[in-house]
Amino acid sequence: MEKNNSMINSKTNLNICLKKEKEKYISNSIVGNIKLWLLKDHDYLIWEYVKALRMTEYSFNCNRKLRYYFWQRRKNTLGAHLGITIWHNTIDSGLKIWHYGSVIVNGHAKIGKNCQMHGENCIGNKGDTDEGAPEIGNNVDIGVGAKIIGPIYIADDIKIGANAVVINSCYKRGATLVGVPAKEV
Repeated sequence: MEKNNSMINSKTNLNICLKKEKEKYISNSIVGNIKLWLLKDHDYLIWEYVKALRMTEYSFNCNRKLRYYFWQRRKNTLGAHLGITIWHNTIDSGLKIWHYGSVIVNGHAKIGKNCQMHGENCIGNKGDTDEGAPEIGNNVDIGVGAKIIGPIYIADDIKIGANAVVINSCYKRGATLVGVPAKEV
């Protein structure tokens, strides 16, 4: 797995990331987008959160303090309403959150490209900052209610089943993990 080397540190990187992620939430139809906005559809609201997350990352990485505080506050406000807490610079581009409500990502976690979270997910540690947090590869699909805890490694293209609790590393690319504690099937 490549680390989050595509950190958003330029306007070009920001625009590429935003365009890629917007396509995952919002249609190309102007009428459809107006409908999503008027109805405050969950895809629209999650997209607003992800956009605020990326703007926070850009402002932080480019040392634009006033913009950083604005976007961090916006992200936190949206996150409080939606039940989403994701620290900036933890997830690479292509993030898709299918449902809001209790999505938590520790500030020390490192997650690769095209991660999918289906809601009620926790990626972190026991609360001890010295313990370490998960390092997750590219194209990982995290099922509803799945938890990934501790200083573990998850390879690329892994599928984690609903309500699985992953506490051990999985180095096998393309594996499926299910159960409590999660095991490969």
